Order: sequence, then C-alpha cells, then structure tokens
Amino acid sequence: MHKYIVYAAYGWLALSGSLHFIIDVVSQYLRGKREPGLETTLYYGLNSAFSLGQVAFGLLGLFLAWRAMDLLSATPVLILSVLAAFGWLAITFLFMEYWEPKLNVGIFCVLIVAAFVTR
Repeated sequence: MHKYIVYAAYGWLALSGSLHFIIDVVSQYLRGKREPGLETTLYYGLNSAFSLGQVAFGLLGLFLAWRAMDLLSATPVLILSVLAAFGWLAITFLFMEYWEPKLNVGIFCVLIVAAFVTR
C-alpha cells in the first residue's frame, strides 16, 4: 500500500504542478487576460516558479520511487517532503488568491502524511 501512496503523492504533485502552469500561466497568456506590466510579470513569475518547483519535485520523487523506493521510505526524505508541502502551502495562503492551488497542495500533504504512516 505504501508504494502506491508514494506514487500517487509524487504523481499528483507533478500532474497538479503541470496543470497549474497550463491554466494559470499559459492559458491566461494566450487569452490576453492580463494587461502587460510589472504586476503581470510578477504574477506569471510567481505561478511559473511555483509550478516548476512542484513539477521538478514530483518528477524527482517519481524517479526515486521507481528506482529506490526504500530511499523514499526513509524518515528524512519524508520529512523533507512534508516541509516542502508546508512551504508550498504557505506560498498559496500568502500570495495566491485562488483556492485551487491550496487544494492541490493540501491533497499532496495528506498523501505524504499517509505515506509516512503506512511505511
């Protein structure tokens, strides 16, 4: 069960990060929803960096799960994942007005805690 939860957690992180980038950056840019300016640049930069971090961390987690599941079951790696999740959650509450990123990171938090409990 632990193996499937780990795959689900990091897979969810990579998927939700990719979708976040597509919806909040690419979609809004293609539709011209935001006027060019400093605030728009900061908005795109924040959302791009946020989603890139999630995608990179999620893909790294998937790669490690595929190659070295015992490494991802170690306490330090799970604690690092929980700290990353709390960091992303803090960013969403402090700087993002949408509820969807909060929900996506919340689901990752729940899955990582479940992976920690089932190891």
